[in-house]
Amino acid sequence: MDDLSEANGSFAISLLKILGEEDKSRNLFFCPMSVSSALAMVYLGAKGNTATQMSQTFKESCHKFYQAGLEELSFVKDTEGCRKHINDWVSEKTEGKISEVLSPGTVCPLTKLVLVNAMYFKGKWKAQFDRKYTRGMPFKTNQEKKTVQMMFKHAKFKMGHVDEVNMQVLALPYAEEELSMVILLPDESTDLSLVEKALTYEKFRAWTNPETLTESQVQVFFPRLKLEESYDLETVLQNLGMTDAFEETKADFSGMTTKKNVPVSKVAHKCFVEVNEEGTEAAATTAVIRNARCCRIEPRFCADHPFLFFIWHHKTSSILFCGRFSSP
Repeated sequence: MDDLSEANGSFAISLLKILGEEDKSRNLFFCPMSVSSALAMVYLGAKGNTATQMSQTFKESCHKFYQAGLEELSFVKDTEGCRKHINDWVSEKTEGKISEVLSPGTVCPLTKLVLVNAMYFKGKWKAQFDRKYTRGMPFKTNQEKKTVQMMFKHAKFKMGHVDEVNMQVLALPYAEEELSMVILLPDESTDLSLVEKALTYEKFRAWTNPETLTESQVQVFFPRLKLEESYDLETVLQNLGMTDAFEETKADFSGMTTKKNVPVSKVAHKCFVEVNEEGTEAAATTAVIRNARCCRIEPRFCADHPFLFFIWHHKTSSILFCGRFSSP
């Protein structure tokens, strides 16, 4: 499981960096596990250099841990019907939270292979926020201030400070306790882009290691948020080195189909998240960490400026979802 966790984690951070580089002020939310499991499914049918490149993007060992289905559709005979069929499948798997992963015009009669995967998550906080304390507060970006509905909770949480990048770390556990939302919040004097630049999977593990965080009473201010983000990942995956799979003359999926020259036409990814007082709904150098106990004043964690957040599964050390909140 360690190999799989490392593969997923490295893949997640790589995707976060590439997606975030295009527009540093854009909100991000995606499910690396969803993308990687779709790739793992196709990897089983890949041969030759196509398989070699895919294994470099996402380690070969991961295909053992996923279950996925393959369905043959005729985009030539009924393009719109195929698009609707795929969207209906995703809507069912996400309990209606994502109703249209493929928008009109994203597939055509020449479409040959579409990768679609859906994951749905709903978690309640172990210590829920009280709605009576939620109120409008300014959220500061580089350009302006916008009012958000800021939740408040005064309770025991695990928290730390990473001196390397001047950043606070907070873990908000879900009721199941196997899952947490981990938030990386730069100090107000530090731009989030500096944290993103320094971030690697190894550093993420070091920065968020429960043994280096201190559990203490913390005043937590965290915004309600609701994001729905869409991505076409073909270019992103090619930038990660998976090129042959998208080229008709080079793609080799003979382990999946007897038809020749069947490249991947579309890798569509859409993710939804809602964070409120009850919990979260989602469909998607050695660090020097100071604990909060050395402070004389009670620790305060106020997410009123851009931050990164991750939904983390403790038992498997897996990043299930990644996000950046920078624009209300």
